Amino acid sequence: MNRTFALSFSLKNTYRVNSILYGIKQIPLIKKLLPDTLYQSRVLKGLANVISILWEILSVFLGKLLYFLLMFICAASLYPQLNGAALFLHILLCLTVIGSYANTFMFNPTKDKYYAMILLKMDSREYALTHYFYAIAKAFVGFLIMGMVFGRMVGLTVGQCLMIPFFVVGLKLAVTGWDLLSYKRTGKIPNENNLSKVQWAAMVLLLAAAYGLPALGILIPQMAVLGVMGLAFLTGLVFIPVIWRFDRYPEVYKAFLSQAMNQMDKARQAASNQSRKIIAADTSITSKRKGFEYLNELFVKRHRKILWRSSKRIAAVSLAVILAALLIFWLRPEAKAVVNGLLMTYLPYFVFVMYLINRGTGFTRALFINCDHSLLTYSFYKQPRFILKLFQIRLREIIKVNLLPATVIGGGLALLLFASGGTDQPVNYLVLIVSILSMSMFFSVHYLTIYYLLQPYNAGTEIKSGMYQIIMAATYLVCFYFTKLQMSTFVFGLSTIAFCLIYCVVASILVYRFAPKTFKIRA
Repeated sequence: MNRTFALSFSLKNTYRVNSILYGIKQIPLIKKLLPDTLYQSRVLKGLANVISILWEILSVFLGKLLYFLLMFICAASLYPQLNGAALFLHILLCLTVIGSYANTFMFNPTKDKYYAMILLKMDSREYALTHYFYAIAKAFVGFLIMGMVFGRMVGLTVGQCLMIPFFVVGLKLAVTGWDLLSYKRTGKIPNENNLSKVQWAAMVLLLAAAYGLPALGILIPQMAVLGVMGLAFLTGLVFIPVIWRFDRYPEVYKAFLSQAMNQMDKARQAASNQSRKIIAADTSITSKRKGFEYLNELFVKRHRKILWRSSKRIAAVSLAVILAALLIFWLRPEAKAVVNGLLMTYLPYFVFVMYLINRGTGFTRALFINCDHSLLTYSFYKQPRFILKLFQIRLREIIKVNLLPATVIGGGLALLLFASGGTDQPVNYLVLIVSILSMSMFFSVHYLTIYYLLQPYNAGTEIKSGMYQIIMAATYLVCFYFTKLQMSTFVFGLSTIAFCLIYCVVASILVYRFAPKTFKIRA
């Protein structure tokens, strides 16, 4: 088993190193300094290996750090009136149950597994067991350290903190063992990337319980949570022999890996074909405009469902949340003071919210598949003045799409501020609305600008730009940072509005100057 693990880990590391080298090669300026024989360079390969190993170590802790920050600490800031330890355990129980079947480690059809077991014919049982228990060990260490840090922060005892990693791995072992037994009985192949309707429904209910019940002041008793944690660990121990003695790993992995790879290829092709069908589906759609306005209006009309469907849904959900908050004000008047204080100091938090709901990436992908994919082959389409003109037209359209939910959210926040006690400065109502609209406009400009400056797609509509992915990751981290920032609504709102206006001007200049060279189909 040790030899199988070493070979498979080396394969995984090689795959990761080549991905790192390819990503570095895609970074502007740096790629000009790197040789065409990049993949033969021992120095660069050594550097990529160091990065890969560091990432493997960081992955033990970094994911858990973000998990606890986002899922627990942010939630605690929303319910300061509740007992921190009880709230922590309540959310931990609900989310760990979701993770036990949505992230099993055993039934995740990754490419390195496909390469190792299907293409290179490695021993499936040895590969599965070594990598599964390696993943379990990483999860145990990560939850041990981060669980201790964040558990002590909210008031858990050392003993309770030590139960966290045993609970997490115990539940994962139990679910994995049960899935293997179910396969023997039914022949149904588990696949965590293809959850059943029951599993999706359970996820929704558990998320509602995790974050909805605390809003009503309801928490699962601490002793009950601790009892479930201990029981889950003991159950996991019972299922270890089941996992170890299971003798049908070859057929399980051959079936679900081949199926998963075929599904991914078919899904990618189907999505591309479907998108192309949609643009040509209704030939009766016409426009009386001329030039790029004509092209844009045809695109918008033929993609109205794609562009506006998610926007309308987000607006509807946002409206429902606002109405629910107003209902809570009526049922629990003491919540008004808490919400009023949050609205006056936590406006920066909505940078992250607007980041999550913005449809910029979907809009640009639709643009590429159904328009730019073909037109980028013509030289006139990449002339500076034409690029800038179409950029401005498209920016107008994406802003319109994103303004619908932004208007609901901005107006809803102003309404909640008024209903929760109001403010001594009436201008804050206007600032709330306009700042949310500005955030929406910023992300619309940002995604379209990055699309024009780094056009990440190849002819197969796959993302091939390392720099694009770096900027997307950096955007996420910066937006997440704002969840920790507290600032006067008036000051932050005015700053947001000013920044948005400046960004729009700078983006137009950058697109005009650089897009003629960068706006092209990637190899």
